Amino acid sequence: MAVLLEDIVKSVEQWLKLIGKNSQEQAYVDPTLDPVLLVPGIAGSILNSVDEKTGEEERVWVRILGADHEFCTKLWSRFDPTTGKTVTLDAGTHIEVPQDRYGLYAIDTLDPDMVIGIDSVYYFHDMIVEMLKWGYQEGTTLFGFGYDFRQSNRFQGTLDGLEAKLESVYTAAGGRKINIISHSMGGLLVKCFMSLRSDIFEKYVKNWIAIAAPFRGAPGYITSTLLNGASFVEGWKQNFFISKWSMHQMLIECPSIYELMACPDFPWEHIPLLEIWRKKSDSDGNFTIMLESYPPIEAASIFMEALSSNKVNYDGADISLPFNLEVLKWANDTRKLLSCVKVPDHVKFYNIYGTNNETPHSVCYGSEDAPVSDLQQLPALLAKYINVDGDGTVPVESAKADGFQAEARVGVPGSHRGILCDHHVFRILKHWLMADHDPYYNPVNDFVILPTLFEVESHKARGLQVTSVKEDWEIIGENREDQEQDNIAEKKPLVGSISISRIGGDKSLQEEARATITVQPQHNGKKHVELKGMSISASA
Repeated sequence: MAVLLEDIVKSVEQWLKLIGKNSQEQAYVDPTLDPVLLVPGIAGSILNSVDEKTGEEERVWVRILGADHEFCTKLWSRFDPTTGKTVTLDAGTHIEVPQDRYGLYAIDTLDPDMVIGIDSVYYFHDMIVEMLKWGYQEGTTLFGFGYDFRQSNRFQGTLDGLEAKLESVYTAAGGRKINIISHSMGGLLVKCFMSLRSDIFEKYVKNWIAIAAPFRGAPGYITSTLLNGASFVEGWKQNFFISKWSMHQMLIECPSIYELMACPDFPWEHIPLLEIWRKKSDSDGNFTIMLESYPPIEAASIFMEALSSNKVNYDGADISLPFNLEVLKWANDTRKLLSCVKVPDHVKFYNIYGTNNETPHSVCYGSEDAPVSDLQQLPALLAKYINVDGDGTVPVESAKADGFQAEARVGVPGSHRGILCDHHVFRILKHWLMADHDPYYNPVNDFVILPTLFEVESHKARGLQVTSVKEDWEIIGENREDQEQDNIAEKKPLVGSISISRIGGDKSLQEEARATITVQPQHNGKKHVELKGMSISASA
């Protein structure tokens, strides 16, 4: 029954694609825009399993029907330290990323079959829709680069794919240099590419905009992921996706996850810790309870003991999957590589990071009342977090520490994935990409200043030059109408004045200017500002 239902879903999906082609005529295309390449983070690309004999493809990430079974069968893997590649356990298949819609299909909506709760599998969807409104066109100025996110960010195959993509985008755009927009771990991938293939990067790239990049790691999130697994979505929607345990068994062999661990030599304001309330007994049978704390460089020993018995049953055989020291060594070498990267002289770098969300920094297991007696209990325990400011996954401190001479760094209140559909982010991107042609927009404070009136008059009277000026502006920002309705009647205009005079060498008055500025209360997201001024100067 499930197979038939899946066939029906696939048929409907194809039908929707066909009727959608007629309804997706783009009304506006701006031929002056430079091309944009979108690069997702971990779990941000559709992955297909391809049968080596028949060539038949099957989507294994993300999917609803048979999700857990297909995920375990096709995506569980082992790391090969000789090649740096994570190899799928199923020898009869390999993983590919679909290239439809110039790479955008794989990073748009990660499960096109999903109807209820489809927003939970949106990735770059909202941003793509928004950019099409700005005049970008798929295949001409808008492209995507999906990749096998299990692999290391410096894996040769991924870097080869990104190089080929940059070259093809550059050619399709008529030789125009590219704006890269990366999200999350995609920032580490771009940084690795920039380090190892700097000449190619400089040849093809104009600007790089990193969004929510874990430049120094995502300490709390990755610590609990290595011990307990991770959920792609929260709440009731978890029932449609991969279990945390199944995800954990894949991630434990993924270099990309280890490369997101807290950078041990970064000068953290507060060192991220793995803390455990432990119960120990001495030779006389006496018990002591104490809180043990492990900084990043010492936490590996805890991971090793906690996961020493971790294993999965695959195709009837037990496979041991402990904390992998070979992967850790590979990841440490990646961090060394990332620590000395420089942005090429002719490339501009911008950084957007998420704020105003409690973000795991240190992780604690057990409590004084319920201490841990055996470290192998940790994978089954619920982690408690010491939080800092960030996007819920990446701390602000890590996201801001890019190590570059940035053109701008802007913090935006938003969650790690939610930031990709934030109106403030869209306005910032539109400005930095020069897609708005608006010199008045301030991306740091998220407002637009529009001059609405300018009048000037000048005349002479009794030997004096009299000039008067009136200028009005509208400051357009976030509409906080709900708050305004409660307070608008109580608010009054703010009025200020400025007076400036210039005295001549003979102590006589040469010129005087006075101005009054009135700022009206915000209404409908707009704030009206009015300036009236007059100057009087002695005329010769």
